[in-house]
Amino acid sequence: MSMNTLPITELRSLLSAVSSHGTQHLVEVEADLKQTTDLLSEAIEKLGASFLAVHEAVIKQQEAIATLMLQHHMQGGELETLDTYKQQIGEEVNAAVTGLQFQDMTSQLIARTIRRINGLRDLLEELSLHGKDMAPEQEHEDIAKFLGDMNFSLTRQSNELSGGLRKQVSQENMQTGDIELF
Repeated sequence: MSMNTLPITELRSLLSAVSSHGTQHLVEVEADLKQTTDLLSEAIEKLGASFLAVHEAVIKQQEAIATLMLQHHMQGGELETLDTYKQQIGEEVNAAVTGLQFQDMTSQLIARTIRRINGLRDLLEELSLHGKDMAPEQEHEDIAKFLGDMNFSLTRQSNELSGGLRKQVSQENMQTGDIELF
């Protein structure tokens, strides 16, 4: 092979292999992220239901105790203490349920990650498509122009992908559902 001959077949194979292997890995990462989202949603739903059930059980228990105390003519201070505990437990359960809002934030992050994966998969597809267009008999200058065009196209797509995904998770605090993580 002379110095002016480019290994087009090998370059085409490399571009195709990078695209194929990269795409396969991205498909697996996307599947894992979707499964993570499903598991997270199910766990949050169960936790929320459990916290609310505990809260309801505590309220019923407190009401039964209050009824017993009234029937046995117990002190008013003891009822106030029970009411204080009841209120405190209710506040803690509500805080725990509110804390479960992290699901929304993580769902936003996972969705954004999946968009990044899809963008990267598109970039790899572009790489694969460009590799198929090269013919071994092309002139050195044509191939250099072709590779420059491919690089420009990949850079443009990468910039478009990055520009749309540099947003913060839109939450400011856990009570209102607005926290900025990044």
